[in-house]
Amino acid sequence: MGRIKWMSLTLRKRRAATAARDAGVGGMLVTHLPDVRYLCGFTGSNAALVLAGGRAVLFTDGRYTAQAKAEAAGTRVVIAAKPAVVAACEWMEAAGVRRCGFDAVHTTVAALETMRKAVGGKVRRGMFVPVGSLVARMREVKDSVEIGKVRAAALVGCELFAGMLSYLEAGLTETEVAATLEYAARLAGAEGMSFETIVASGNRSALPHGRATNAKLPELGFVTLDFGVILDGYLSDMTRTVHMGKAMPGERDVYDFVLEAQEAAVAAVAPGVTAGEVDEAARSVLRRVKLDKYFSHSTGHGVGLEIHEGPRLAAKQKQILEQGMVITIEPGVYMPGRFGVRIEDMVLVTAKGGEVLTPSVKAWIEL
Repeated sequence: MGRIKWMSLTLRKRRAATAARDAGVGGMLVTHLPDVRYLCGFTGSNAALVLAGGRAVLFTDGRYTAQAKAEAAGTRVVIAAKPAVVAACEWMEAAGVRRCGFDAVHTTVAALETMRKAVGGKVRRGMFVPVGSLVARMREVKDSVEIGKVRAAALVGCELFAGMLSYLEAGLTETEVAATLEYAARLAGAEGMSFETIVASGNRSALPHGRATNAKLPELGFVTLDFGVILDGYLSDMTRTVHMGKAMPGERDVYDFVLEAQEAAVAAVAPGVTAGEVDEAARSVLRRVKLDKYFSHSTGHGVGLEIHEGPRLAAKQKQILEQGMVITIEPGVYMPGRFGVRIEDMVLVTAKGGEVLTPSVKAWIEL
């Protein structure tokens, strides 16, 4: 596995360096930590990675001396006595790099000023060139190792939901539910949660991102659970909505329409299809039954080392889906003051279509 990891990281660095050259720069400075991890394997909290002249150099601080050398396969490690990004910029100037690409999406104005001050006045002008999110775009298409990690994280999520079905009962607080789920995730081997667990019950289920509160689960009403786990750095994301007690006919109808919309979007996933077409597959179902005005967000997003990656599945998005992408499909209907329903799966884009990575029950559940 060590040899496979080294080869994989080497290929990624070469691809990133090629993308930088194609963008017209002689080097690239990578400071977004998920991008750093993707390219060299380093998982620390302080890093700057330079790709220039066929070399890869990782700058970090003394806390990570042993960790960086163990994790950063095929990458030179420099333990800097000054801020990592400053040391990286000084190294590039000394190495003769005169045009350095950086990701403007993840570089603050203050960080850019620090980068400029780190090099001499003669090279400062024109040294740092925004080249877009080159590494983030590479990360959108997962290799087989990454897919295996995402798949494992997704399956843990399914196991957690199955366990919650025997636990949920009226009177529990949302925070108790979230804490129980997160404790079970840790026991299952999760490094942590992908994001703050969402537990929204009763009329709070109408909040798309209803963080868990001390509100109690109702005798009658919906409960939405939106959560994910981290395994070996890769994240999962799924949502299921269940009903406490006997539902009113209108509530069941809304659930069925959301499920129909969700499954229509899953069925639309295939390489060569645009992100907007998948979004429209879900939205058109809700439009047909005049519920589209209650669907207030995009249909999905990419997932990997971060919970929100490209592509974005939203109206009129032209990005074409590619084999190896992992996306969410999560339409919802939110009726303020009444209730909400969301159903979400993770889907792998395969050569033939889409494979659901979260094969947990989606059929109507009354508890």
